[in-house]
Amino acid sequence: MSLVAIDRHAALAERAYHIRRLALRMGEVQGQGYIGQALDIADVLAVAYFGAMQHRADDPKWEGRDRFLLSNGHYAIALYAALIEAGIVPAEELETYGSDDSRLPMSGMASYTPGMEMSGGSLGQGLAIAVGHALGLKRKGSPSFVYTLFSDGELDEGSTWEALMSAAHWKLDNMIAIVDVNNQQADGPSSKVMAFEPLVDKMQAFGWFTQRIDGNDLDAVIEAFDEARRHAKPRPRMIICDTHMGRGVPFLEQRDKNHFIRVDPHEWTLALEALDAGYARSQE
Repeated sequence: MSLVAIDRHAALAERAYHIRRLALRMGEVQGQGYIGQALDIADVLAVAYFGAMQHRADDPKWEGRDRFLLSNGHYAIALYAALIEAGIVPAEELETYGSDDSRLPMSGMASYTPGMEMSGGSLGQGLAIAVGHALGLKRKGSPSFVYTLFSDGELDEGSTWEALMSAAHWKLDNMIAIVDVNNQQADGPSSKVMAFEPLVDKMQAFGWFTQRIDGNDLDAVIEAFDEARRHAKPRPRMIICDTHMGRGVPFLEQRDKNHFIRVDPHEWTLALEALDAGYARSQE
């Protein structure tokens, strides 16, 4: 690995650590939340916001920005952490998470939060909205990319598959979709609620350039994002990320059911200490 690659890895690893830490601190405000998802997707968000996307902290509506659409609105705590880390949302607003009149509601709302491109409370809608964004940017001649994150549970929805077909039909090579395969949803293991494998074969059959990676392997995430942007053929790009709920906090990783976590007051300190210790070890 070159020195440039080592420096890039270190910088993005630090961003991912900060995103996880900010998410835990927000979770502590309410004592509960979708913390497992925030911890599992932090590496992806770090690479998206600090290694791939064009954006301006002081101008979230800048026309030349790349768009990031959060389909799985319950992951909002993770995206807020990335937006705070990017300087788009002021850090002092962290303490308002989920409170009345906060710009950081528990489910993502585009009308409330700077940098939030869509409201994602109804699952299965984001990929179709992303198709509209990408098609509109294409027709305006914009070089901007549209990124969208959705969950494996959203593969249950017919609208997701219609959007997959539409994106390929319109050859939307400015669209990069990421599906978080953590195999958990409200009703149980995603693969048992509705079997979706072989997922790579299905995405390729729908006309997408598809990569499948360990979404908690930072180097793999970096390479997948780079490859998605440089892929030459005129077709949409998909990154399937296999992730582990609660990543970085061992006692949360080990919980059988952590789709929505309620954490005892003293455990927040333990979670932060475990995260800090793990990051410190990784720097040795």
